[in-house]
Amino acid sequence: MNNTLAPNQKELFGHPVGLYVLFFTEMWERFSYYGMRAILVIYMLAEAGHEHGAGMGWTEKEAYMLYGWYVMLVYVISIPGGILADKVLGQKKTVMLGAAILVLGHGTLAIEESWAFFTGLGLIVLGVGCLKPNISTMVGGLYKQGDIRRDKGFSIFYIGINLGSLLATSFIGLVVAKWGWHAGFGMAGIAMLLGLLVYIFGQKYISHVGNKPVKEADGNDVSILQLFINLTKSTPHLIIVLVLLGLSIYAGVSFKGIDHWGYGALFIFISLVVGMMMMIYKSLENKVMKDRFLVLLLSFLIVIVFWGAFEQAGGLMSVYTETKTDRMLFGWEVPTPMFQGLNAGFILLLAVWIANIWAKRKLKNKEASALFKMAVGTIIMGLGFVFMVFAVRDYDTYGKSSMIWLILAYLFHTIGELSSSPVSLSFITKLAPVKYASLMMGVYFAATGLGGKVAGILGEKSAELGEYTIFTGITVFTVIFGLLVIALLKPLKRLTHGAEDNEGTFHEENEGFELGDVED
Repeated sequence: MNNTLAPNQKELFGHPVGLYVLFFTEMWERFSYYGMRAILVIYMLAEAGHEHGAGMGWTEKEAYMLYGWYVMLVYVISIPGGILADKVLGQKKTVMLGAAILVLGHGTLAIEESWAFFTGLGLIVLGVGCLKPNISTMVGGLYKQGDIRRDKGFSIFYIGINLGSLLATSFIGLVVAKWGWHAGFGMAGIAMLLGLLVYIFGQKYISHVGNKPVKEADGNDVSILQLFINLTKSTPHLIIVLVLLGLSIYAGVSFKGIDHWGYGALFIFISLVVGMMMMIYKSLENKVMKDRFLVLLLSFLIVIVFWGAFEQAGGLMSVYTETKTDRMLFGWEVPTPMFQGLNAGFILLLAVWIANIWAKRKLKNKEASALFKMAVGTIIMGLGFVFMVFAVRDYDTYGKSSMIWLILAYLFHTIGELSSSPVSLSFITKLAPVKYASLMMGVYFAATGLGGKVAGILGEKSAELGEYTIFTGITVFTVIFGLLVIALLKPLKRLTHGAEDNEGTFHEENEGFELGDVED
């Protein structure tokens, strides 16, 4: 697959028409995902007699546990999804497959049976794993290497993600309030069907990207299977992986709880990924590629920390909104899912403003690298939990907390996300080895998923430690972690070997920076 020579395609508003096909496909996919996520945990907690109908009737610990595993798996499966695209089907067909599976999964969730609940979640995990990493990689493939519009294209694509989230959280809460939980799940399925139809009818505009991979003529392409074969030939690497596998099996056996087998499988999976990353590093041709790969791996650690805190929105913060927040507004009780829509709404309102702040910093030759943005974004997002600490104190004093604390928390989370998340997607397309492009995008989403699992674990601990301790701990850890990355910024930037140089040019005729100039 050659993503470096995008042919001259039809354009709309200065970008390939294919961008808008992928935009609307992703918008409806995110509508289905965030709409379902907005009601997932509170559905699991709902008992018989709930105003929206009977849910699963689980305890909070059980609900957080499944939420953590679900959010993790829905992104970790991006790794085999990336491999499937890179080595077998190509990104375009893998996205099509993922969209079809998602339609089936969300449709299954609409059935009022316990088997349908677990089956539907499983299908959604598989569908997102096929679609998510590959559609993002296809966005990068629409542009030639070095095309300044690439980052703007990612920002436009990112708007699609958040527009879908906003629409979902705005409407699904109302649907559930009127017709019940399963109507909300069904609405998510209809949205995904619209996304699939957009993608099918827009194929002619993306004909040059994401096609079935062709074997490299020079023989330099290395399959994932070959990487593991090479691992058995490298004694030091093999010893490291075997030690990790042994510790993983021990951890799975010794962990307490009904999901101990899950932790064992997770640690085994991480051990194999570590081995795969070591062999990819070893297979890279020169020092520049190896240095950039190391920085890429560090960026994945930042991603885990960021999303481990951020994904509280669908878990602990969602339950807190439902059970402890005064949601009355002019005599109307605001549905809990609508509060999750604050994030997407703030993104649409603030994206250009945040973009211009970063762009003006770069114009003044101030620090505005991707790693710096990711670190600052993590700090700002973490500070948003200060307002959740105030919410807990409010509740302890008055028996209810004001919704203003939630609004302020989501505002800070959004500013942090706008600084960190879009740039991390673009950063990967710049640093990842071309022949592992979809795989590394899959690892990125797997890191996002591991962050989701961390979020679930923190939710489980809230029953034991209390929300005050959890929210305070998140704030302290994220701020310290972000400051540490900033302290290491100079040596890390040297390892990128100028991958971000000469981008983000200011155009006087545009009278400023357009959305997307934030991205390096």
